[in-house]
Amino acid sequence: MAHIDYFLFAISPFTYLAGTRLEEIAAKHAATITYKPVNLMKIFEETGTPPLPQRHESRKAYRFQELARISKRTGLPINPTPAHFPTNPAPASFAIIAAQAAGGGDLAGLVHGILRGCWAEEKDVADEAVVRDLLAANGFDPELANSGLLSGAETFQRNTDEALKRGVFGSPSYLVNDQVFFGQDRLDYLNDYLSELG
Repeated sequence: MAHIDYFLFAISPFTYLAGTRLEEIAAKHAATITYKPVNLMKIFEETGTPPLPQRHESRKAYRFQELARISKRTGLPINPTPAHFPTNPAPASFAIIAAQAAGGGDLAGLVHGILRGCWAEEKDVADEAVVRDLLAANGFDPELANSGLLSGAETFQRNTDEALKRGVFGSPSYLVNDQVFFGQDRLDYLNDYLSELG
């Protein structure tokens, strides 16, 4: 059985625009997924990618064009300048980590709910009340927003270190064996690779 390590940044618009395609592809191939929230700013720093405010104006303009095109293609609504971006990704990331460890709920629903909250619903996913509501809405104990803080922080750091070691430089990144598939637009290649594995 194939396994996908999914390295994600909890406030990435391109991760949001992947929608539920990863889960659909995994189900098609009976593959399992481990969700691994990471500190993308640390990854950018280590891999030589300037943070968004420091990028050339042409790159910033292209990003807006791409977000609009992908939104139209996928049918996922997006506000390219949401009220709560940038925000602290740690609370949402720690909640994902704690929920995955606890089990019993809809982890994919939680992840997508966080991303959708930021990019389509004007929610501040750094707000504890927002995180608690999203946990509860997806079948998890909302107390995980607090009880998972310490272990979440440790796992968040480990995920980031692992991502750098395995060649991750952006989000979303999907890893199977030694293969890195970066970007929501590489999910078709991931699907092809899983088909080859049988």
